[in-house]
Amino acid sequence: MRGAPVRTIALTNQKGGVGKTTTAVNLAASLAYFGRRVLLVDCDAQSNATLSFGINSAKLDGTVYDLFTGEARAEEVIVRYSERIHVIPSTPDLAGGEAEKSPAASRGQALKQALSGLTGYDFVLVDCPPTLGLINVNVLVFVEEIIIPMQCQFFALQGISLLLKTIDLVQKRVNPRLKITGVLPCMFDGRTTLSKEVLEEIKRHFGGKVYRTRVRSNVRLAEAPSFGKPAIEYAPDCNGAQDYLSLAREVLGLPEDAKEPASAMPKQETA
Repeated sequence: MRGAPVRTIALTNQKGGVGKTTTAVNLAASLAYFGRRVLLVDCDAQSNATLSFGINSAKLDGTVYDLFTGEARAEEVIVRYSERIHVIPSTPDLAGGEAEKSPAASRGQALKQALSGLTGYDFVLVDCPPTLGLINVNVLVFVEEIIIPMQCQFFALQGISLLLKTIDLVQKRVNPRLKITGVLPCMFDGRTTLSKEVLEEIKRHFGGKVYRTRVRSNVRLAEAPSFGKPAIEYAPDCNGAQDYLSLAREVLGLPEDAKEPASAMPKQETA
């Protein structure tokens, strides 16, 4: 893996509440569990990914907002959560719209300019806002891969055509390397007919791009952010933690039974 190009992946869906941030946080932690160094960039003004890692916004020297305005370099705003997990945090300031007025941001180039020179990571994951505005376009111009989390609930595919159209436009006009790597079914409850029917609908729409992993509805997974930890640290044996380890194996191309010792998860460094 060392020496391989960094993989840049956006977690995006124009709908809120689909498991996007949960996937960004827990995929980052699971990739780190398998020994990869990960930078998570929080581009959502709700700052839920930042909070999920227990990062105190009152103590920040800078955020992703400063990258969009050009007032800071990436190295100046990175927060070390652990040895293998670093975070570029967000705050609600990102929702003000001022960041989008910078020339680079308005051209869709701000994030690419800020992050392209970074080294030392195997993955850069970007948690996108649940909109299709200029911030999201900046992300799509920067990354090469997209993972779309989709909840196994009614209206899962509502509005998905607009997201796919945006991806297609960015791909054709600015970023020809951009591709959808996979679609992740989230909030899956195998006991209900609805979840099974929605999963089949997602598979009909996206075919082979749907991951084998299904992230099951799980209380521990939902609780973990309030403790400032990913699920694999908060409750490593819960379904949610195990499901995201399964996703990481798929992303890495590892066998389904690939394991790492419990000590593989680096100790948290942030207060």
